[in-house]
Amino acid sequence: MIPQIIILDDEEGVLKALKRSLRNYGWHLLTFTDPEAALNVAATQEIDLVISDYRMPAMDGVTFLKELMAIQPDSFRIILSGQADMDGVLAAINQAEIYRFITKPWNDSELAFTIEQALTYRRLLLENRRLADLVRKQQVQLDYQKTELDRLEIESPGITRVEFDADGAIVLDDGDY
Repeated sequence: MIPQIIILDDEEGVLKALKRSLRNYGWHLLTFTDPEAALNVAATQEIDLVISDYRMPAMDGVTFLKELMAIQPDSFRIILSGQADMDGVLAAINQAEIYRFITKPWNDSELAFTIEQALTYRRLLLENRRLADLVRKQQVQLDYQKTELDRLEIESPGITRVEFDADGAIVLDDGDY
């Protein structure tokens, strides 16, 4: 499945530069200058990663990413900003739970590497969640089977015990020959 990435920046030139920089990686890039339009798209399709500018006139990046997190809790979030004040960084980390804070101007290869790391980490987290859910379902099934075996043993003592001979074959002999 091709990763879906939303890129939000109020400057069209930045969006074009990012799209140019990231076009050869096989990702589906959706670019927006309007946060509301980006949120509307996020409400209709799964988004793997979001890169948002920090300072925008309509909505700041932290607010946008918090709203996006409510819609897409499993998407990873990156802030891209030319102004990195400590309060803004802390708000992004604590409120929007961002994966990384990248400063402008960015290094193309470092940005691509960071995106690839985020996508890989996201895939691992989702796979771990899927496997944990599978283990929980299997444990429920095992608990049910154990309860059923215990019930059968109470009903018919010895029914769940199996005897094996020296070769490992099941002994079906009840002792009466």
